[in-house]
Amino acid sequence: MRPSPASQPTFATWLSSLRRVCGSFDSQPPRHNTPFQGRVGTLTTGGLEIAEVSTNARRIARLRDRAGGEDDRYCFLIVQRQGHAEVRSRERSLTLRPGEMMLADSAREFEILPQGLIEQASFHLPRQHVAERVPQGIPFGKLLVHGLSGQLLQLMVNRIVSRQLVDEADRLEGEALGEALVALLLPLASDIKQSPMPLEGTEVLYQGARQLIDQQLQDPELTPAVIAQRLAVSVRQLYRLFEAHEDTVCRYIQRRRLDCCAEDLANPAQLDISITEIAFRWGFTDSAHFSRAFKKAHGISPRDYRRHHSLH
Repeated sequence: MRPSPASQPTFATWLSSLRRVCGSFDSQPPRHNTPFQGRVGTLTTGGLEIAEVSTNARRIARLRDRAGGEDDRYCFLIVQRQGHAEVRSRERSLTLRPGEMMLADSAREFEILPQGLIEQASFHLPRQHVAERVPQGIPFGKLLVHGLSGQLLQLMVNRIVSRQLVDEADRLEGEALGEALVALLLPLASDIKQSPMPLEGTEVLYQGARQLIDQQLQDPELTPAVIAQRLAVSVRQLYRLFEAHEDTVCRYIQRRRLDCCAEDLANPAQLDISITEIAFRWGFTDSAHFSRAFKKAHGISPRDYRRHHSLH
């Protein structure tokens, strides 16, 4: 499903196709004028619809105010086919790698953050059928493929998305294929609910720290000590949260500030605002330090970056 440049749809066309196939989602294109890549296709077999999605969008979000009624009729069995993506709900965050699967409820808010170009296959299972068999509520999480049910489920979905099972599946009547997938899914869904998540608490804190930083980027007094105090954790605990993601607090703060500065510098509506004003708006206090950090991150100076984007 890797799209060719000649047939590449626009971001708006891609998003319209995504909404038509998967329901109400919002999305944001890639940053810094990165060329958009994306495709939405469908495969219908054995009474089951599968959405095949590729994209390098920055974010794809199922928002609470968009969920409701007819649009909530599915439970998404998502198979990561290419690339990595972070998937977040209010309760947890996980990373999907090639070959991994997860379950998501269309009635709940969640977001997908692709790390570059990704490909996913989303099996649209009847939500009512899943909910009836999981009375404690449809879980959100990665499916740990172990035991016979997990191995059979993975084998089946892989054969379907690779078109190896299409002829056999088409001979199944009505919703038989969906019922078969749900039956194999149930033991794995129970594992999501019951298995301990030792990183869940730290993931919630980590996401909270990132959200707090993003909200306070314009404050030049934002420091690890301030963030730790507002989260009611020690500075060392805060450092460990970011170390677990191979990052540091200060590096994340600077990277996000540089991202915001780059967006403003590329915005033609802000050409009358000086580079120094933009840098100071986003929490930098030294224009020389900002210029060095920006050039290290983007390969060119802030002035050249603005000039380049004003010409395109």
